[in-house]
Amino acid sequence: MMTADNPSDGITTGRILVVDDEEVIALGLRETLAREGYQVTTACSAVAALDLLRRDSFTLVLTDQRMPDLTGLELLAQAKQIQPEATRILMTGVLDLNTVIEAINQGEIYRFIVKPWLREELLVTVRNGVQRHELIRRNGELQRTTQAMNEQLAGLNQSLAQQVAREADQNRQLADLNLALEQNLQRSVELSLRTMQTFYPTLGEQARKVRDLCHHLAEAAQWPEDQRRVLEFAAWLHDIGLVGVPRRLILLWQKGPEQLTPAERALIQQHPVLGQELAGFMHHLADVGLVIRAHHERFDGTGFPDQLAGETIPWLGRVLAVAACYVESQSDDETAVERIQRGSGTAFDPEAVRLVSRHRPHVVRPRREKEILLAELSPGMVLAKGIYAANGLLLIPSGQVLSEPYIDKLRNHNRVNPIRQTLLVYC
Repeated sequence: MMTADNPSDGITTGRILVVDDEEVIALGLRETLAREGYQVTTACSAVAALDLLRRDSFTLVLTDQRMPDLTGLELLAQAKQIQPEATRILMTGVLDLNTVIEAINQGEIYRFIVKPWLREELLVTVRNGVQRHELIRRNGELQRTTQAMNEQLAGLNQSLAQQVAREADQNRQLADLNLALEQNLQRSVELSLRTMQTFYPTLGEQARKVRDLCHHLAEAAQWPEDQRRVLEFAAWLHDIGLVGVPRRLILLWQKGPEQLTPAERALIQQHPVLGQELAGFMHHLADVGLVIRAHHERFDGTGFPDQLAGETIPWLGRVLAVAACYVESQSDDETAVERIQRGSGTAFDPEAVRLVSRHRPHVVRPRREKEILLAELSPGMVLAKGIYAANGLLLIPSGQVLSEPYIDKLRNHNRVNPIRQTLLVYC
């Protein structure tokens, strides 16, 4: 027997295949999970379940261990070959702990549930399994996207290398090629930074200021060249994982994180992980990725994504955390310094706080912005955000000093095609 339920409210949070040779148990699980908003399909034999797995896609497979044709572990082993991304959960009444643990260690199953189970335990296990599948799916999409970006960058780098080789003197060809490789790495980072700045200009500006501060403090501390490079690249790219997160959520997170829902907060808290993965697609940036991943860890262990504490957090990650907090603070310099010093020993490593506090005069923090009406524009104002036409065409870039011709251009354009975006200038 094979049946499927759709939740009555139309909300789908995952497609689940329930396999049990006892129809009463299968139906009971179907009713329990359907009430939680899942699409549930049931099968009363392993053979029927395998047929379903070959014909349809599932988020999670939940199966009994003791069945007449195949055991649950045997079924899940085959399910892994058919749909490797589907989360696999085993239900068992007779607990062979060594066998189950071995299956988990080998990746055959994600979790196991002991019969008779508690409803709350079942739902939590299923919910975690569905979230795992979604994370794997999103990471797969991200990897494909970043791989495409990496291939594009490789093509640009190859073209640049060929141009350098054509123009270079034959006697200096090897030296020129080595220099080109170094330049390619820098340009790859710059391209990523420009992508972030195009997506959210404030993030790009903050990244440049964080990099400037990290550059000065690393020089003053006379760190080895490799450490300086890692810290500077990490400072440039520390928020690259936010590309793709809705700008509304980024703004809420920066100004009032308590307004975020748990799902929105979880999405934001994934950005150090995604930043590490993006950095990993660029040559020689593996160490940079580790620093990016650690820059939201807290010294007291309550940060994210790994809840590292104290000296288990990479040193450069601890420095970057303080530098980013100082630069990205929306308050004046004195208040920003008080903020990082107040977090010393809890949010931040005290030594990193002392280092940043000592060298902060070397960086100019991002300028404050204010919203303004089109009629209020006047010569001498500096745009804090580029102005675009309705079709996406850039009219005036960010950072442009406005003059009378620029203002006339905007007003004339607005008469024909109204400019709908917010106008921001530096205070």
